[in-house]
Amino acid sequence: MFDIESFLNFWHYDANNPLLFTSKGFLILFTVFYCIYYNIQKHFNLRVVYVTLFSVYFYYLTSGFYFWLLVLISFTDHSIGFFIYNTKTEWRRKLLLSLSLLIDLGILCYFKYTNFLLEMVDNLANRPFEARSIFLPVGISFFIFQSLSYVIDIYRRQLRPTEKWVDFMFFLSFFPQLVAGPIVRARNFLPQIVTRPITTWQMFNKGLVLILMGLVKKVFISDFISINFVDRVFDSPMQYSGFENLMGIYGYALQIYCDFSGYTDIAIGIALMLGFHFPENFNIPYRSATVTEFWHRWHMSLSTWLRDYLYISLGGNRKGRVRTYINLMLTMLLGGLWHGAAWRFVIWGGLHGLALCVHKVCLKVFPAWKVNGSDMKPLHQFLSTFFTFHFVCFCWLFFRASDMEVVREMLSQILTDFDVNIAMVSIANQWKVFGVILFGYIVHFVPEEFNIRLKDIFYGIPIWGKIMISVVVLWAIIQVQSSDMLPFIYFQF
Repeated sequence: MFDIESFLNFWHYDANNPLLFTSKGFLILFTVFYCIYYNIQKHFNLRVVYVTLFSVYFYYLTSGFYFWLLVLISFTDHSIGFFIYNTKTEWRRKLLLSLSLLIDLGILCYFKYTNFLLEMVDNLANRPFEARSIFLPVGISFFIFQSLSYVIDIYRRQLRPTEKWVDFMFFLSFFPQLVAGPIVRARNFLPQIVTRPITTWQMFNKGLVLILMGLVKKVFISDFISINFVDRVFDSPMQYSGFENLMGIYGYALQIYCDFSGYTDIAIGIALMLGFHFPENFNIPYRSATVTEFWHRWHMSLSTWLRDYLYISLGGNRKGRVRTYINLMLTMLLGGLWHGAAWRFVIWGGLHGLALCVHKVCLKVFPAWKVNGSDMKPLHQFLSTFFTFHFVCFCWLFFRASDMEVVREMLSQILTDFDVNIAMVSIANQWKVFGVILFGYIVHFVPEEFNIRLKDIFYGIPIWGKIMISVVVLWAIIQVQSSDMLPFIYFQF
């Protein structure tokens, strides 16, 4: 029986059930959107307005009334960018840039760091801290970083401002990457807006593969091991053995990769189906043989953003060796703080910053050392990859733990309560979870040629075969949706 109330509620923001790429609500919404888009994409002005309005509506369904922040930032930075470009006096240009930074970072700091800063003040004053109720709009860090890069590129004379506000709003709000990246640069995306998007059969094929891969990563690997194992261990580490705590860390390393790269795959795939190209954001990061290589492979749109707009702005490596290390540490500390308003994120960023500095020192002292594993001898590559992977997993402990007490408890259990017999019992009792974790890592570490071959096989399947595979995957996701559906991890950033 048709329920008119449920139908009407579907089109409104629900704080308890925000819109997710993995929900059947998004599937319905995107199907309606795409049917209209396909028929109007040749009409430039209509296409731009239509996609922009849909993107704002999409953000409303994820963050409710706070969509006005997106609109506000688009107005202020588009105007400031225009004035910077047309102002010849340098001090005025700097003043306008400072105004943009003040507005954007001020908004970000209020929503994301108010409680963190107030807690520090209360601790220094030896007062009890009571958190303020401040809603964190989904993906606020991502679209603010994109908007900042637009203004900074104009200031650096690397970009001309858009003449129309709606073009800039299209860039800033484009829904596939709006709430969790990848962080798209204006100078790479704006030229795509003003040209007619062309979706070739090859792009459609690649987009479909990426969407299906992303859904499998998110729903069948990330969510499964999170709900059935990882969250339980991190919530009560003392109730689990040292082996289970260690597997909880390995599990989270796989969970966050499949969760975030899964979202990125879906975003890039949807964009391809609409005729747009996004930059690659992940490149098999756990194969990295050094921490430097890891950051060349993990969340690449953020790491390059931090490099170009923070590290280089601080001086980069142009002011001596010691200053280079200081700039690197500051960049990673602030990168850690970008991920969350807590000291554990700062520690996570600091550990990676320290490791990057140590690697730079080693490259100076031992010229034979390499940055990339592909340049190493096989045994050296294996040992370096093994060490780098475990260092990254150790750092993930600080990233995931709710507080430092959880970090202490998990390390204590791993070091003092590790029993092989208990480990075998745990594997027998939770073989499904450990099987999924093992499967995830096997897929991650198989030779790239194997993955390319699988994609080529899919590309060669007739259209009816692709439809059948897609229907099976979507049907399975809808079945899973009746249980717990987890939001993407990076929605909180």
